[in-house]
Amino acid sequence: MRHFEHLPDDVRTNLFHREPGEFSVDSPTRTLAVALGATLYCPATRPRLADDIVKQAGRGVVSMVLCLEDSIDDAEVAGAEENLVRQFAELPGRGSGTSLPLLFIRVRTPEQIVDLVSRLGAGVRLLSGFVLPKFTEERGGAFLEALMSAETAQVTEALGGRRLFAMPVLESPELMHRETRTDSLSGISRIVDKYRERVLALRLGVTDLCSAYGLRRAPDMTAYDVQLVASVIGDVVNMLGRADGTGFTITGPVWEYFKPHERMFKPQLRISPFSSGRAESLRTALIEHHMDGLLREIELDRANGLQGKTCIHPSHVAPVHALSVVSHEEFSDAVDILEPQRCGGGVLRSSYTNKMNEVKPHRAWAERILLRAEVFGVAREDVSFVELLAASLRT
Repeated sequence: MRHFEHLPDDVRTNLFHREPGEFSVDSPTRTLAVALGATLYCPATRPRLADDIVKQAGRGVVSMVLCLEDSIDDAEVAGAEENLVRQFAELPGRGSGTSLPLLFIRVRTPEQIVDLVSRLGAGVRLLSGFVLPKFTEERGGAFLEALMSAETAQVTEALGGRRLFAMPVLESPELMHRETRTDSLSGISRIVDKYRERVLALRLGVTDLCSAYGLRRAPDMTAYDVQLVASVIGDVVNMLGRADGTGFTITGPVWEYFKPHERMFKPQLRISPFSSGRAESLRTALIEHHMDGLLREIELDRANGLQGKTCIHPSHVAPVHALSVVSHEEFSDAVDILEPQRCGGGVLRSSYTNKMNEVKPHRAWAERILLRAEVFGVAREDVSFVELLAASLRT
C-alpha cells in the first residue's frame, strides 16, 4: 500500500516532486510507525464493518483501530467480539483489488488478545496487532506477554512468519498527576524497551488524561492550550520520544470535533493560501467545521515531536495526510544537511536562501524529514497543503 494511492495517477504526478513510496506490514518498524498517518478508530459493533473498512481504504485510510474498549458499552463487548470474528472472515471477499488498511484491535484485557487470535483463525493474517489501553508498567507486561503467548505455531504460520505489533495508549491518571508522572514514565520506558521489537508506536490518550481533572478542550483550542495536557505531552516526548535511537514514534492525540459549533474566537486559517479558485470555498468549509483547529493542532503535534494522529471521524484523515507530506523546502534542506561531504559539520545557507542550516544540530531533524518523505512523498515546489487537501477531498 501507499499514501495517496486513491488519487488518479495524473493528479499524483502534478502534486508530487517525489511520490509516496510503498510499504506493508513487513516494512521496517521505524518506517511503518511513521506510515500509520491518520489512524481511524471504529467501534467493533458496526454491523457492516468489513464494508466500512474497504470503503475507508478507498478514501486513503491506511491504518484503522477496531475498538472493543471505550467506544462501546460494557454490555456490548461479547457481541462486538463475535462481530469482529465474523467481519474478519468476510473481509477477503470485499477487497476487489483495494489494499486493506493495517488493522489493529483495541482490547480491554490481556485475556482478550489470546482469545481473539484463536477465534479469528485464518482471518488473523489480516491483523497487524493490538492497541493496549491505559498502559502502565504493571498492566503493560501482562498485555505484551499475552501478545506473545497468542502466537502459537499455527498462528505464526497463518501470519506468514511475521509478528503482531502492539500500540500502547498512554492515558492513565498516573501520567496526569505530577507527583507520579516521572516514575510512571520510567516504568513505561522499561517495559516498552524490553519488548521494543513488538512496540510499533505509543499513542496518547488525551481524552482520558483530561478526565482525571474533569477537563475537555473546546473546538477553538488545541491540546497544547490545555496546560496540564501540554505538560504531559512534553514529558512523554522527553522520556520516550528521543531521537538518539532509544525513543519511539509517538502519535498525536485525537481531535474530537467534526460538526459546526458556535465560534468564540477568530478562525486560525490565513486567507492567502486559499486565495484562488475552489480553495476559497475549501477554507470556508474547514472553518465552518472547526477544521482550522485540527490543522493547527497537527502542526503543533509535529513541532512537539509527534507523528500521525488518532482520528475518530473520516473527515480528519485527509487533513492529517495533507500536512504529513514533506514540502519541497523541507526536503531541500534535509538533503543539503545530510550530504556526505558535510559529515564534519558546519553551517550553510538554505537553497531557498531564507534560513540557516546547521549540519550537526539539524541532522536528526533531517533524518526524520527523509523518513517521512519516504512514505508521504515530497510536494512539488509550487504545491502546498491546500492543493494536497483539495485533491484528496475531490475523490
